[in-house]
Amino acid sequence: MRIPNGIGAIATICAVSLTAAGAQAQSATALTALRGLAPVSALGTTEPGKAALAANLAVTTAIQTGTADQPTLLPFPEQQQLALRDAFITQGNATELADGLGSRLGAIYQAGAAYSSPDGGKTTHFTNISPAIAALITYAQATSRVDSDAGKYFFANATTDGSQPVAPAATTILEEVSGVTDIFGRAYGLPAGSPGAGRFGNSRPFQTAPHFLAYTGQDYFGTLSGNVAYLRGPAQNLSNSPSYPSGHTTYGYTESLLLALLVPQRYQQMVTRGAEYGNNRIIIGAHYAMDVLGGRTLALHDVAHLLANAAGYVGVPRGSVQIDDFRKALDTARADLVTALEAGCGGSIESCARQDDSRFAQAERNQIFYDSTQTYGLPVVFARTAAAPADVGELAPEAGYLLTAAFPHLTLAQANAILTETQGPGGGFLDNGSGFGVYSRLDLVRAARKAAATP
Repeated sequence: MRIPNGIGAIATICAVSLTAAGAQAQSATALTALRGLAPVSALGTTEPGKAALAANLAVTTAIQTGTADQPTLLPFPEQQQLALRDAFITQGNATELADGLGSRLGAIYQAGAAYSSPDGGKTTHFTNISPAIAALITYAQATSRVDSDAGKYFFANATTDGSQPVAPAATTILEEVSGVTDIFGRAYGLPAGSPGAGRFGNSRPFQTAPHFLAYTGQDYFGTLSGNVAYLRGPAQNLSNSPSYPSGHTTYGYTESLLLALLVPQRYQQMVTRGAEYGNNRIIIGAHYAMDVLGGRTLALHDVAHLLANAAGYVGVPRGSVQIDDFRKALDTARADLVTALEAGCGGSIESCARQDDSRFAQAERNQIFYDSTQTYGLPVVFARTAAAPADVGELAPEAGYLLTAAFPHLTLAQANAILTETQGPGGGFLDNGSGFGVYSRLDLVRAARKAAATP
């Protein structure tokens, strides 16, 4: 693992820039991500696909306006406020997500890993608990961000940045599935460049939805704001930013999963926090359910490949950080975090993890909410994969590392068997029989519960 010199015990490091991410937009890992996410582009070619597109807009609108009766972890007005705070990405240290560690451990983590701003978020500074934790978070987040960023313009207008055409290797991905660009613009009557649409394609739900709920509140830094400020500006203008997949969701699942791996005693709660973070992108009005499902699938896929030390995922410089053995880096970071959390709590990590009176304290409620986000109720697109569980060990054997890295008493074969047994419904718009599609079916809450109980 290589990190910049001069990082102290409370570390400040630079996140990988958008420029760096764009430069790698068609790397081998990005092409893998594009191929895995591509089934969305062909939904208009079949009746099941058209039904899924229609349901996508209807479900998204209902969740955003609060009419879906979704079992959120907070009352809807409070969930709206959290969605507004979640609009700010704490990519350097995952601190916004750390409340999933519980009221006791979460507070300790957030005290040592914090974001601050002297000017309401215009300029920011962040700290980390240790250099090893800082490097792990930065590297994982940069990896999945490159792949997510690659999809934005690719699925909108087959470019890397809105204007630069993608390479032939990427163009063939759409041809292979008979896909088209701007699938959401085409489906929802708002093609790229038309009045009210974004310039590039795949306009967002605040532009396409028949009903939209605006609201106000305080943002992450306590400044009076509202969801419109994070959709049309001035805080963030997404009017010309293609929707699919959700970059915030990719980040949220990536870093929530990292915290789950670092503190396995809170694995189920941290995965639930990832689901909540993605769902909050729908509540704020920035993303469709399909965007969130795409971001979740991508994050789980990429973290699994990092844990597998797969070529192209490790050993590649990500800004100023390079990790050659991700599992070793995870072990080092975990040791640092356990030391810090136990020192702050004054007890063992096991006992401190149980000290929780937060919204994540009830396992049954966590599962009910998580279930509501598993498919968002979207209809089956691929009847063949809906008919039977996917064999995770056969199609995506590296997925098992998502469990063995947290529960090392399991073999990889045992972990993949658990993922197979606990997986969610199949046949969704990404579940086309590919290894990538398998990740859209994983139910990590149930899988982690079974893993922890397996001798």
